[in-house]
Amino acid sequence: MLEELKREVCEANLELVRRGVVIYTWGNVSGIDRKSGCMVIKPSGVSYDSMSPEDMVVVSLEAGARVEGKWNPSSDTKTHLELYRAFPELGGITHTHSTHAIVFAQAGRDIPALGTTHADYFYGDIPCTRALTQQEVESDYEANTGCVIIETVRERGIDPLAVPGIVVRNHGPFTWGRDAAASVYHAVVMEQVAEMALKTLLLNPQASIQQYVLDKHYFRKHGPGAYYGQGN
Repeated sequence: MLEELKREVCEANLELVRRGVVIYTWGNVSGIDRKSGCMVIKPSGVSYDSMSPEDMVVVSLEAGARVEGKWNPSSDTKTHLELYRAFPELGGITHTHSTHAIVFAQAGRDIPALGTTHADYFYGDIPCTRALTQQEVESDYEANTGCVIIETVRERGIDPLAVPGIVVRNHGPFTWGRDAAASVYHAVVMEQVAEMALKTLLLNPQASIQQYVLDKHYFRKHGPGAYYGQGN
């Protein structure tokens, strides 16, 4: 079942390797088919070197149970499911351990919007969640990771498609989009802007961007007035 989605999700996972944001078996990408109520996700601990669409695992969105697949799904499956349940506009989710995004997660800091590269894709700072409590970690760690992401998005009043990613305190980045490929694209962009932000703050800890510049760059690519590219 969902053979085309399996191909898309497998290709999205392999794109993480090509773009240099994962090594070994780190990271995972999923995609969802809302009509069937099923998610397709990377298997846990399987090497990217030999991965194929047949290795992808189908999981029920409602029940969280494996529906099809010979492998166990990613250990982050519950996090993905929580996000899909909370935000119906999401079609794909990516988790990596990319270096510079991790730096901000470990420091417990947002990735600040400091320039137009960031503004082209993220409409404002990329939030860092609070730390999970000991009880949250010990009771249902992966599900509670999803819950703290949802909590942060809602408390900050963020449109998840305008700021398509977050860093989880002490853990790392999660990104999303309308499909699996878009979520990977945002993961790669997040890593690049995190590196830019870190180096900028080393040179000038007071660096910032004017709101009107951020608005201009974001909305020329997004929304009804967008004019970047070739249109239709």
